[in-house]
Amino acid sequence: MRTVANIKKDLSFLTGLSSLTWLRYPKTRGLTKHHVTKVTIFVELTKQKMKFRDFRQYFSAARVNRYLLATGNSTSRAVRLYKANLKTSQAFHPLLGVFEVILRNRLNDILTSHFTDPDWIINQKTGFMSDPSLRFTYKRTGQQKTNDFLKREINKAEKRLQKTRTPITSGKIIAEQTLGFWTDLFEVHHYRLLKGKPIQIFHSLPAGHGRKEVNDELDKVRRFRNRINHNEPICFNGNTIDFTETLEVHKSIINLLTWIDAEIIKLISDTDKVKKTIDRAEKI
Repeated sequence: MRTVANIKKDLSFLTGLSSLTWLRYPKTRGLTKHHVTKVTIFVELTKQKMKFRDFRQYFSAARVNRYLLATGNSTSRAVRLYKANLKTSQAFHPLLGVFEVILRNRLNDILTSHFTDPDWIINQKTGFMSDPSLRFTYKRTGQQKTNDFLKREINKAEKRLQKTRTPITSGKIIAEQTLGFWTDLFEVHHYRLLKGKPIQIFHSLPAGHGRKEVNDELDKVRRFRNRINHNEPICFNGNTIDFTETLEVHKSIINLLTWIDAEIIKLISDTDKVKKTIDRAEKI
């Protein structure tokens, strides 16, 4: 009598085929429904393991094992969670894009007015970005340092444009800047040199909120954006599935946009799919 173990061995070469296809092969003749069911399960599980083996190889064991741990070593749930993490990151991109464009445009407007200069971002390399107060002594080594982050970022942008023979204009330089450039204007050193002008982009700040509170929210969003751009997971607290921090960042983005102008939220409501995506992910 043919046992299920023997059948598994005989049919191992068929694991790449669908259950309907392999039942047409001669070696499957004479199987009972009981055998068919067991062998079907065997084939499907083997295919699943093969797929997960490839998945772990492509994305690295170190990365994938965390998803396995969070899903109780369920390979199917681990893959679904990995995909859910990708979809959640993807859902943030429209919101982050809107936020970054509005933030930089409003800051550019405020500083253009402050300096009475539409080319301030280029001309202020020798202005507040080179102020002597930006020099400091590094406590650990006693070494003299200069906080020239803004100036360096503009110089990098100019070099990139020169390499592609693109005319250097203020508009191009502004578009080249990272979110970190704009959030740095709220750090104490630059904020003071700009006489607190950056805060003026926020027309509806809650009572008691000022530079520090805004800067904390901006820093949270900037760090989160970098994590997404570097393909880091955003669905964990330790090794547990937890989107709490991710939801907090979403709230921070909504808060910042609301403080600029509450009408923005109405404008983008149909493109903000973050909460719905997280709701689906939490059911895995």
